[in-house]
Amino acid sequence: MPIVKTAIVTGANRGIGLEIARQLVQQGIRVVMGSRDPVKGERACASLKAGELAVSHVLDVTDTRSVRRFVAYVSKNFGPPAILVNNAGVFPESSEALVTDTKTSLWRETFETNVFGAVRMCREAVPLMQRVAYGRVVNMSSGLGQLSKPGAGSPAYRVSKAALNALTVTLAAEVKGHGILVNSMSPGWVKTEMGGPGATRSAAEGAETAVWLALLPSSGPTGQFFRDRKPIPW
Repeated sequence: MPIVKTAIVTGANRGIGLEIARQLVQQGIRVVMGSRDPVKGERACASLKAGELAVSHVLDVTDTRSVRRFVAYVSKNFGPPAILVNNAGVFPESSEALVTDTKTSLWRETFETNVFGAVRMCREAVPLMQRVAYGRVVNMSSGLGQLSKPGAGSPAYRVSKAALNALTVTLAAEVKGHGILVNSMSPGWVKTEMGGPGATRSAAEGAETAVWLALLPSSGPTGQFFRDRKPIPW
């Protein structure tokens, strides 16, 4: 029987995360879908109708012990993950918010998920990838995190995504030459619960580049930022 690669997708019970999981199983990848709410996670998993290729498991990326339990579950049942998609994210502030009126507690809330959540996942999953000299890490960033396009509003979210991009570059440099490719991507403005009904892109369009990065060949890029499969400035 052919070996089935295993992917971890965080925040996979809805929106872009669920669509990434859908597209990966369509490619024959087993997906372990992380979700804080077990009921919502199981419901989302069942909606894929993917049989044994889709599994839901409880995951809170803001809790180190939860992350460790999740990755241990994946490793025990399916072996080292081949793919990690750090999709879980929050956007708890108004688009009109400014640095001068954003409470420290909101900055902490945003960074706990958008940055430290990805750090926790990488810290547990990447060493497993290193053992087999193969891995693809995809960090779900945003155009709002581009330092080349400064703008006002949503400061905690903007800075968290810029920090996630910095994490991408740093980790990519650390594992370069060891079979692991690490990249960031921007899905654009997507019609999800976070993006809102006024968004211009479908979840399928937003997920497509993440899936492409998850399936890169060994000669693929690393330490770069993409939108629609094309590199964009940091």
